[in-house]
Amino acid sequence: MSAAALFALAACPAEAAYTIAHVTVIDGTGAAAKPDMTVVVDGERIARIVPSALAGAPSGKVIDGRGKYLIPGLMDVHIHLVGYRWDSGRDGPPQVDHAKAEAALASYIYDGFTTVVDVGNVPENSIYERTRERAGEIQSPRIFATGNLITYPGSHGDAVAIRISDFEKDKALLDKHIAEQKPDILKLTYDEEGWGTRPMITVMPQALLHQIIQYYNEHGIRTTVHISNERRAEEAIYAGTDTLAHPIIQGPVSDNFVRLMGAKKIPFATTLTIGENYDRLAEHPEFLDEPDYVASFSPAEREELRTKTRAAYQARVWTQWMKIMTPICEENIRKVVAAGGVAALGTDQSSGPAGHREMELLVQAGLTPAQVIKIATHNGAVFLGKADDMGSVEEGKLADLVLLNTDPLKDIDNTKDISLVMKGGNIIDESTLPMAGGPAKRRYQGS
Repeated sequence: MSAAALFALAACPAEAAYTIAHVTVIDGTGAAAKPDMTVVVDGERIARIVPSALAGAPSGKVIDGRGKYLIPGLMDVHIHLVGYRWDSGRDGPPQVDHAKAEAALASYIYDGFTTVVDVGNVPENSIYERTRERAGEIQSPRIFATGNLITYPGSHGDAVAIRISDFEKDKALLDKHIAEQKPDILKLTYDEEGWGTRPMITVMPQALLHQIIQYYNEHGIRTTVHISNERRAEEAIYAGTDTLAHPIIQGPVSDNFVRLMGAKKIPFATTLTIGENYDRLAEHPEFLDEPDYVASFSPAEREELRTKTRAAYQARVWTQWMKIMTPICEENIRKVVAAGGVAALGTDQSSGPAGHREMELLVQAGLTPAQVIKIATHNGAVFLGKADDMGSVEEGKLADLVLLNTDPLKDIDNTKDISLVMKGGNIIDESTLPMAGGPAKRRYQGS
């Protein structure tokens, strides 16, 4: 791995070695849980994993893992970081609220998410925060980002996109995007809409989609494509995309598509939460009183969600459409995973609590907690093309870890019962996080 790649993955240099002793390891690969293990972290990486009976004298600071469960740091591979708006039309410069963006990032690390992937944003927001995170200037998950997405003029996401209508004529715009924003992954949109309550819009020509994907791959950059129906997903796959930004939501998937996803192993982001969030807020706003929402949103934000936003959702036909389609999307995901397809957790939102809700919905879809943990960890690394370096509790990998007080294999909600979060060998001090809900208490009280 190049020095540049290592820098891109690295957190702040770890100050000490840790030994997590007598812990049950759930490594994220789907393997059976391993009880009474000792995990040694040296610097930013996992140095050793052995049965505790064979561990010998501990290295560095000892963390008692008795009765606890160690999982990889969670990943959300589809977010759109909050914190920007336009005051003078969307062709003008955006206004960016860095404090709001950094509070949202803090909510992720607070909830055990050590990696997020922003797949469409203004670079003044996502690329700026990525730079700060990699310099160790903010408490944040690792940030991978597309910066601006790319689309055809008038197509989905046009407002935060670089608009490409002709590959040869517009190649300079692609080169500028690559040189200036240095995207970790490219997001394209390929969706004419006209479904649910959405109007028809222009869709990118398939030949152009293929040309752009090939060009970015030639520059060593992976791609993800926004789709919503089976036909466009198949076309994106055969155009060469590395991943899909969503599951199929417009209707039930065919058996042929299920087999295709199982054979191709094209990772896709699950993004159930973004649609289910409408009727959840409209019908059950009490979830806003759950501890992680109280920590992650200010009282004013929760009150606005409970009143103004809820009323707007209740009045929208879209809310009812999504209530009908979310179970269909859940079943689509279940079928693809059962066929060997690669789902990776994504929310299409901007908070740690949304990631935990995504896991709940995946269990509701019929997946086991063990499958969901793999989807939320190892498969996220597969989505990024970085499974050799992160995403599981294995020797040599980055020490992005979450220590839980209760067994997540019995109840996926136990992933919220956090004893400590470690990113790159550093234990997070929650009291230093700029949480929108106010100062948090430090969980780990060791030195």
